[in-house]
Amino acid sequence: MLSEPFYDPARTYLENFERGPFSLFAEPCVYEQKGDPQHSFLGHPVYLPLGIAAGPLLNGRFVKAALDKGFDIPVYKTVRTRRYPAHAWPNVLAVKPEGDLGLEIGPLVGSEDYSQPLSITNSFGVPSFDPEFWQQDIADAAAHARRGQVVVASFQGTSSGTGDVDAYIEDFALAARLLKETGVKIIEANLSCPNEGTANLLCFDVERARRVVERIREAVGSLPLVIKIAYFREEDQLRRLLQEVGALVDGIAAINTLPAQIVDENGAPALPGEGRLRSGVCGRSIRWAGLEMAQRLARMRGELRLRFAIIGVGGLSNQEDYRAYRERGADAAMTATAAMWNPRLAIEIKEAQP
Repeated sequence: MLSEPFYDPARTYLENFERGPFSLFAEPCVYEQKGDPQHSFLGHPVYLPLGIAAGPLLNGRFVKAALDKGFDIPVYKTVRTRRYPAHAWPNVLAVKPEGDLGLEIGPLVGSEDYSQPLSITNSFGVPSFDPEFWQQDIADAAAHARRGQVVVASFQGTSSGTGDVDAYIEDFALAARLLKETGVKIIEANLSCPNEGTANLLCFDVERARRVVERIREAVGSLPLVIKIAYFREEDQLRRLLQEVGALVDGIAAINTLPAQIVDENGAPALPGEGRLRSGVCGRSIRWAGLEMAQRLARMRGELRLRFAIIGVGGLSNQEDYRAYRERGADAAMTATAAMWNPRLAIEIKEAQP
């Protein structure tokens, strides 16, 4: 039985931003941690290396609620150096693939049937407010972390629209510097969304990804830096990325979503607007891909003698999934879809620990 979600798909992005969070996240109760933190995440003690991935925590209220409900590593939704609008509503729809979501799959029907096994498509377009808003909001959210918790802030660069690659890369660096000014302890560069101006995800453009990471590292110095990447089909391409950036980053989070065509019951695009026929699918049906990437990253990390932390993401819905990520080499694990409909998920996983 699913709970009322803390992000309401029936409302627009802006309505959620202004009025949310909902459900248990709207209640003032705080989960009381027991004992001392027994784990570490990028140099910070945590009670359990479990968090909510970049996406559903739209602002500081959402992040504070996640901290209060026992998610020790919440990620503030991706920000930009300038205001950027959200896609038109709807932004979230349920999808029902048969079992695991394959890499080659026909259209999926989007609906409002949010039931188990839960998978959704989300199509937001990485909206952002101006730094004048989010710098203070992130600072307040980061300060809300209690002992054994740490906030991560996600960011990405924005194209100028002129095709100026250097300006695009510099915008990543500017966003990173602005985040550093907030006092947040860890930042996450989103390389798993489109390399603006091309059809590729930035993480698949290994040369440009290396330039971006190098520039971010120059901008923030020793501030812990995580990069978020997508599922890699090609083993050699993933290895090349790690060879280029593995020594420059402190952590790698994988995966984001898997793409699919989303249609309505009549076969027409379910999401309005140009370029939205294909969108990312997350939730239970992509668990296999997240676990596979965690295992591959752990193996290559050893082979290449690198030291980055691995943050496993994709389909984590319960204690067994958390344990599976840890067993495959993930130093931390994160949920998003399942947590939206089960705000008690961190509490349930913590209480199931031996």
